[in-house]
Amino acid sequence: MPQTKPMISVENVVASADVMQKMDLDDITRKFPDIEYHPDRFPGLVFRLKTPKTATLIFTSGKMVCTGSKSEVLARKAVKTIVQNLRKGGIIVKKDATVTIQNIVASINLGGKIQLEKAARTLPRSMYEPEQFPGLIHRMLDPKTVMLLFSSGKLVCAGAKHEEDVYRAVNNLHVLLEEKELMLYD
Repeated sequence: MPQTKPMISVENVVASADVMQKMDLDDITRKFPDIEYHPDRFPGLVFRLKTPKTATLIFTSGKMVCTGSKSEVLARKAVKTIVQNLRKGGIIVKKDATVTIQNIVASINLGGKIQLEKAARTLPRSMYEPEQFPGLIHRMLDPKTVMLLFSSGKLVCAGAKHEEDVYRAVNNLHVLLEEKELMLYD
């Protein structure tokens, strides 16, 4: 049984969205002066929200990518807010956006040290090359995530599509580290 409960913090949720219609980015830029749009450098515009604090790329195709949110719920809310703002600003958006979570990144503190050398030999689908990167890279199959493990007991979980997958992945890994006696506590 794990000695401590992992401290998990969702740092970034990346969501894609689609309103399934062409968008006139020049028109949006005229109606929303705060928007960043440099078509010579990048084909999308950046629509920033203060609440929830996010940046959403909008493309001519009607596709969007929202980053920076701290939860799935806030990512969906950000996209919904942007569509509402566009409509209020006189941009015709016929349909609500369909939102798909692409990636959730979380930071974790296990509250103890991890024996990385031993973990590299013990954990399947792991890669550890300390000369190149100080962390062990562990690929989990269920849930499909990638974990970066550091000797400090800190982890980064990436690749999850749902927040519960982050919690499940961290719990599974923590139990495995305990069972294989790869954790050290003061």
